[in-house]
Amino acid sequence: MNALCTLTDRHLLSHAKSLVLLGLFGVVLSFAGPQARAGGSELAKEELACLSCHDKVGPGKKLENGEILSLAISTKAYVESMHKETSCEDCHSDIDAKTHGKKITPIKSKRDFTLSMRESCRACHKKNFTQYEDSVHAALIKDGSKEAPLCSDCHNPHMVRSTKTVEPITATPCANCHENIFKAYAKDVHGLARIANGKTAPLCADCHKAHNVQAASLGSGIKDACLSCHENAVDQHKDWLPNASRHFEAISCPVCHAPTAQRRVNLRLYDNVAMKQISEKAGVPQFEKRTQAADTKDLGLNERALWSLLKEFNQDGGEGKTVLRGRLEVLSGVDAHQLSEKTKAVRDCKTCHQKGAEPFQSVTLTIAGADGRPIRHGVQQEVLTSLLATESVRGFYAIGSTRIKLLDTLLIMVMLGAVSVPIGHMTIKRLFKSVREKLAAERMATRSETDDQDSTHHRRTDDDASK
Repeated sequence: MNALCTLTDRHLLSHAKSLVLLGLFGVVLSFAGPQARAGGSELAKEELACLSCHDKVGPGKKLENGEILSLAISTKAYVESMHKETSCEDCHSDIDAKTHGKKITPIKSKRDFTLSMRESCRACHKKNFTQYEDSVHAALIKDGSKEAPLCSDCHNPHMVRSTKTVEPITATPCANCHENIFKAYAKDVHGLARIANGKTAPLCADCHKAHNVQAASLGSGIKDACLSCHENAVDQHKDWLPNASRHFEAISCPVCHAPTAQRRVNLRLYDNVAMKQISEKAGVPQFEKRTQAADTKDLGLNERALWSLLKEFNQDGGEGKTVLRGRLEVLSGVDAHQLSEKTKAVRDCKTCHQKGAEPFQSVTLTIAGADGRPIRHGVQQEVLTSLLATESVRGFYAIGSTRIKLLDTLLIMVMLGAVSVPIGHMTIKRLFKSVREKLAAERMATRSETDDQDSTHHRRTDDDASK
């Protein structure tokens, strides 16, 4: 019993000592400040001085519009970030260390503050910044958008991590603005593969680029992105799909690989000389002005209006320069991000190649805006089956679905004519066979009689000569 008590006393004493040591360690750690919390990483005294205040969760700074700007910066996250070698003053060069925290600096809003910090990013990331300036995001900002992303909206400057670090897809900044599209992506074949396999499956930037993001409908960038991973796609389709190359040219990949998506025919204004999609000239918009003038009742352009509009665009650059190139697409960005497994892709030709096919019930005319974003105007579905539109809508014809009735009638007449000539000839020949035979017999008889008369005449002549 005494031995047990002694053992228990020793255990309690040891436990008490541990608690004391742990408490002392906590005190030391609290005095060590951010440098200890940084996991032993070395930071300059200037950065330690900044973090000694900012590595605290506080109410933040109240801005002129009533928003609260958080000033808290995690030392741990900062040390683990790509900017750990960057001095605070490199980005915040406008801050005076002597008056900082004492003098109130007015800031209108979070957006204004973010805009004011962009030049700091340019100083170190010139290439990426230049690419960004040519993107659709930068174009939106130039147009006055308050939602288009700036550098720090996608890259938190105090905890930016290497792109080699595999993050959960929920941490993708694109989801902040494109929520519905991202939800669709997270459940499609690429999103599920990303969750299961990590970085081996494509994420937003793999298809749309990270900084030089362009409108998805412009050119063939998205199709090229698909083929960059699915290199043998065309050859694989040739095994079962007739004229596979033409299908790849006229149909976007999600049309078949997002089987539940809604589809439409997109007639794009195309420069047949420069071989590229036509864009509106900055400051000189023509498309909306011309389409509204041609479609005053907003019922969609008919075949005559479409032909007239195309003629107007050709006046700007020469006859035949501007043409329409049709492409079958999905109706929305959400539809484009509902890709299924290849075993569920559309393979039934009747989906498109039959009268009244669903993909051909919606038609739109498109031009690229000055920033690359599409500007659209509705087109009446009947245009696809109108004889008057054959000159306008060239190079887009789907057997069985965009049939033109008048051309079908003319074709039938030509075929009937081609068949009726030999049939009629044979029929007439058969009907008049007996007549021909009778005439032939009469000719033979007449010829025989004539020969007999000639023979008699020759004999008489010979007899007279012998006398």
